[in-house]
Amino acid sequence: MSSYSVTEPSLRQKWCAGVLVVLYALITILPLVWIIATSFKTPSDAIAYPPKTFFTPTVEGYVNVFTTRTRLTEEQLQAVGEPQTWYDRLVRKDGLVISGPSRFAERFTNSVIIGFGSTVLCIVLGTAAAYAFSRFKVPLKDDLLFFILSTRMMPPIAVAIPIFLMFRSLGLSDTHAGMILLYTAVNLSLSVWLLKGFIDEIPIEYEEAALIDGYTRFQAFYKVVLPQAATGIASTAIFCLIFAWNEYAFAVLLTSGNAQTAPPFIPTIIGVSGQDWPAVAAGATLFLVPVMVFTILLRKHLLRGITFGAVRK
Repeated sequence: MSSYSVTEPSLRQKWCAGVLVVLYALITILPLVWIIATSFKTPSDAIAYPPKTFFTPTVEGYVNVFTTRTRLTEEQLQAVGEPQTWYDRLVRKDGLVISGPSRFAERFTNSVIIGFGSTVLCIVLGTAAAYAFSRFKVPLKDDLLFFILSTRMMPPIAVAIPIFLMFRSLGLSDTHAGMILLYTAVNLSLSVWLLKGFIDEIPIEYEEAALIDGYTRFQAFYKVVLPQAATGIASTAIFCLIFAWNEYAFAVLLTSGNAQTAPPFIPTIIGVSGQDWPAVAAGATLFLVPVMVFTILLRKHLLRGITFGAVRK
């Protein structure tokens, strides 16, 4: 009689699970693949019906997202002279000339500053608050934690108008500092709750041993707790960055020029003869890269952080 394990899945169950995972991965990654493919199409191929699966790739969309172009007549093109660079030749074939750079690089830089700035600030404040809630006897701790969590129960756009009026009075409208503070305030509740759960799983005996050895409370926190909570901090940082990086509603309402991020700018990319879908797809593809790289670099910490404390010994 063959042995049977109630915990070890059978071969058939493993195959079924593998097929489901592969199907789910294909379904979820298909839109991303289509966006990336569209960024390498010409404008005519991007709007072709039926959609073109096989096409001649071009970087015209990436050139268009970083430049502004002007259509000239044949006489004006002859007066301009021969194109000097490969990207000039690329747009010249459509009767266009590059008139200057676009604002995409500036908007992309704003996203980097605001996204990573708010994430760092959120992690610093969230870690300190989570440690205090986890280790100290805070009066009305449960009520305070519930109040912090309740800030995420309403849609952010519900408080957009009061925030707009407040920012206008304080001079924070269309500023990097204002957007960093706003995204930090929105993400802080998530940061505190996630990090408190991670710190709760760290045995307090480690800190007590460090205090007995002569460490101060801050030294015990810095040298004992933080290394143990690194996986939780990495996981929380990824979630906070994704929200700040992709946020659209506040960015549209509170920024227009100096601090505008890429999400509200990308849909406004308009070609000479209408919406330039390859340029929009190219902007979306480039916008995806920093978060993807950040997540890949921290993927081991992310997996360990999500499962941290799931199994008790």
